[in-house]
Amino acid sequence: MKKKAIYFVNCLLNRIFAPYLYKYIMTQDFELIAKTFMGLEPVLAKELTQLGAENVQIGRRMVSFTGNQEMMYRANFQLHTAIRILKPIKHFKAQSADDVYEGVKTVDWTQYLDLDTTFAVDSVVFSEEFRHSKFVAYKVKDAIVDQFREKTGKRPNISVTNPDIRLNIHVAEDRCTLSLDSSGESLHRRGYRQESVEAPLNEVLAAGMILMTGWHGETDFIDPMCGSGTLLIEAALIARNMAPGLFRKEFAFEKWKDFDRDLFDNIYNDDSQEREFNHHIYGYDIDVKAVNTARLNVRAAGLTSDITVEERDFKNFVQPQQKSVIVMNPPYGERISTPDLLGTYKMIGERLKHQFTGNDAWILSYREECFDQIGLKPSIKIPLYNGSLECEFRKYQMFDGKMRVFREEGGTVKTEEEKRQMAEKRRFKQNREFKKRLEEQEENEEADIRNFTFRSLEKKSKEPRKPKDARETRESRYSRDARKPRDSKKPFKKRRFDNDED
Repeated sequence: MKKKAIYFVNCLLNRIFAPYLYKYIMTQDFELIAKTFMGLEPVLAKELTQLGAENVQIGRRMVSFTGNQEMMYRANFQLHTAIRILKPIKHFKAQSADDVYEGVKTVDWTQYLDLDTTFAVDSVVFSEEFRHSKFVAYKVKDAIVDQFREKTGKRPNISVTNPDIRLNIHVAEDRCTLSLDSSGESLHRRGYRQESVEAPLNEVLAAGMILMTGWHGETDFIDPMCGSGTLLIEAALIARNMAPGLFRKEFAFEKWKDFDRDLFDNIYNDDSQEREFNHHIYGYDIDVKAVNTARLNVRAAGLTSDITVEERDFKNFVQPQQKSVIVMNPPYGERISTPDLLGTYKMIGERLKHQFTGNDAWILSYREECFDQIGLKPSIKIPLYNGSLECEFRKYQMFDGKMRVFREEGGTVKTEEEKRQMAEKRRFKQNREFKKRLEEQEENEEADIRNFTFRSLEKKSKEPRKPKDARETRESRYSRDARKPRDSKKPFKKRRFDNDED
């Protein structure tokens, strides 16, 4: 009788206080890390600041910030230049493999895992003590499995391909950061790419390049060597302020124990920040296969009303009628080449000089001799990595006559923002600790937080952020045929949970 009374009181207390406790937990800020490519850190930091993140700090191939549950969801869903979002859950020091094991074992893993939950561990190691990153991952797995065995006599399973929970261990000398990976599959995998061409441009890099130009849809946009159409689609998303996560099938946080389905549903279905785009995006390519691939991807993204793709050689390019910006990624002679690589760059410079007056062109390339063939003086040079290649993203301001006369007439060659970006080039060079060409097996996305110290979070309560109201006509994403491409017969893939009804 006494046990029943205690059970009844506990149930009553849980019913009364659980909603308040949940509300408190959901509004508390915690540490977060957004990983990105080398050179895109300032762009990502600006995105996070505009999103409302706090304590934004730029690191190396990463930006740290603080936010609550809603901020974590929005970062995954809305950021254009993040590769993945990590939530640190444990910081500790380790001088040996045994120290790693013991540090991981101090975490109460029942908060995150059940016996029927599969998990996987990714590891990034910069340490003289630990020469093999997979060995560190094995020690993390052992610690978690052993903790469950000691408590229950059973163990959760490992799944490398499709785990329920993905963990990340980062070791910088003796400092370890253990995190939950809230993204799962890399965020550059938007979901709209149906087919690809050789050496496609990474979606995150493409978005970062466009944001670096300062273009947000104020003019027409042209990519005269568009390949599979990545720059075109990313430009349309930026112009319309559409979230890149719209096309994703799922995020890793949707399998977490504390996943708030209603909160994410509100975020997903809220298109109140989307805007009209009154200009147009043009893509051209000399390769008919690339043109067909780009058209397929544009159609899958539902953006055919904003983007036109045509087969056309850039040597036949003529002055556009409307104010425009060109952003292009021509062949480097590495993975993709042409019969006359230097001649191609000479032709690019000639077309820009004579057929793009009064506009700006931005070119990403790798070889200095290629840039030399363009024959134009860039107003800004920004270092960027495209895969393992240390490239430069250069701006060419096209005007009639000589630069001296242009300046005397009040023309501006470098804006204050561009001067700041140029200053980043020096930081980029000074902090680089690897060769001009990274080893092919090293992933550029792996963040390095060796020189980073997290700010301690003040314990403070905040009013919960209220999600913006979704349009009344918008159906829930879990039963949504309403979210279709604007002018495509092919609807988006439905996002649904296993227990959803057909």
